[in-house]
Amino acid sequence: MTNVLPGPDGHLRCAWAVSAPEFPAYHDTEWGFPVVEDRRLFEKVSLEGFQSGLSWRTILVKRPAFRAAFADFDFHVVAGYDEQDVARLLGDAGIVRHRGKIEAVVNNAARALDLVEERGSLAAYFWSFEPPLDELGEPQSLTTSPSAVAMSKDLKKRGWRFVGPTTAFAFMQAMGLVNDHVQGCVTRAEVARARARFTPPAQPS
Repeated sequence: MTNVLPGPDGHLRCAWAVSAPEFPAYHDTEWGFPVVEDRRLFEKVSLEGFQSGLSWRTILVKRPAFRAAFADFDFHVVAGYDEQDVARLLGDAGIVRHRGKIEAVVNNAARALDLVEERGSLAAYFWSFEPPLDELGEPQSLTTSPSAVAMSKDLKKRGWRFVGPTTAFAFMQAMGLVNDHVQGCVTRAEVARARARFTPPAQPS
């Protein structure tokens, strides 16, 4: 299997990045770059939950509708959603209308508030699970890792839903906790530079 393929501009990218028209921009500007903003972290863990059983392309195309439906993933707002809001979302054709996943986002928003109170930010919590390099194989050779398993177990213990180990690892790949761009990909070096400049959030003492 070819790990890199040329994009529209001729530069080599991760093969998946040229498999759909929506992917190159996401691959080049988002995937793998370190993220510290709590809203973006909550958005991504929520969308990864929605992706369960579906393709990322399906979710990415619907992302603007998801943002509109979930108050731009402001978990302070979403935590206050009630059954009327769930019913509204189940009628929203722009998103994935799955009751369990919708209710999980509302539940997880409340759990996110608890985490912020305890750890200071979602970023401080999630970045505490950054995998050491020696547990990672070749880029895109893994679908989970010990650190992702640990994150998943801890989130579930805290009452989060739709946060299995595969979802946790995909979240890590996307939010820059690992640089999983393959060797030869034009964006791998850019992500490496961004990670070198990045300082993970301080952990509470």
